[in-house]
Amino acid sequence: MDAPPRARNPQAVLFSCGFNSVRSPMAESLLQQMFPHALYVKSAGVKKGELDPFAVAVMAELGQDISTHKPMTFEELEDWEGLNFDLIITLSPEAHHKALALTHTLAADVEYWPTPDPTTTEGSREQKLQAYREVCDGLLMRIRRRFSKAGAASG
Repeated sequence: MDAPPRARNPQAVLFSCGFNSVRSPMAESLLQQMFPHALYVKSAGVKKGELDPFAVAVMAELGQDISTHKPMTFEELEDWEGLNFDLIITLSPEAHHKALALTHTLAADVEYWPTPDPTTTEGSREQKLQAYREVCDGLLMRIRRRFSKAGAASG
């Protein structure tokens, strides 16, 4: 008999990208804001980066403060609190490969949400901010679509 997929209504969600400095902290904050008590949400990167000031600025426009976020790697997160997540959402190819490798020892579902890296955007400050806003908007749309039923079930 097939067991139903656990991740349909996950209890603990991990967002992951390359450096845990832009995309995954944005996604973590967005989901946490939607379900402050229903879900446990964290983020991690394949490598350790520095929190990106453009990401902080764009999230502040939404009234969300990620300025105290401390980027961490999968290994640091595992050492700190363990990797007890039933859903890992990866936002970059390298994070997806890392998450799939972890599923050999973790009972977690993995979803890949390809998300552009806004740090590669050239141009003025406003053009760069716009690229970060587009990434944030895309994440928000995906999160709303993926987790809309989770809130109804637990609310």
